[in-house]
Amino acid sequence: MQDNVRLFYDGQCPLCCMEIEHLRKLNSAGKLELQDINAQDFSERFPHIDPQAANATLHAEYADGTVVYGVDATCAAWHAVGKGHWFAFLRWPLIKPVADFCYRIFARHRHRISAWITRQPRCDDRCPRR
Repeated sequence: MQDNVRLFYDGQCPLCCMEIEHLRKLNSAGKLELQDINAQDFSERFPHIDPQAANATLHAEYADGTVVYGVDATCAAWHAVGKGHWFAFLRWPLIKPVADFCYRIFARHRHRISAWITRQPRCDDRCPRR
């Protein structure tokens, strides 16, 4: 697995923002670049990434241009900050299809889940994002 990763995240999702803040704190080596797909100039800076597709499924890009999605993107981000071992089991052959299925459900309903957990379905200016 490559070390340098660019993660494209939804800066309007409270749960996503919580994970991004955690990743940001762990990114002491600077191997993870975080990009909010809702940034005004996102499409200009990353024309190869469809913001609507990235909103539906988490995207991560390695330094060589390879793009990975969903749980693979999550694992890539956590690997970049040195904590990949926390999520490595999600890629084990018997667990991978279940993890991918659960991720798809989570991604589809993440704003509703955020509302249940944080009482906020979407972020406003109070959410930490960059």
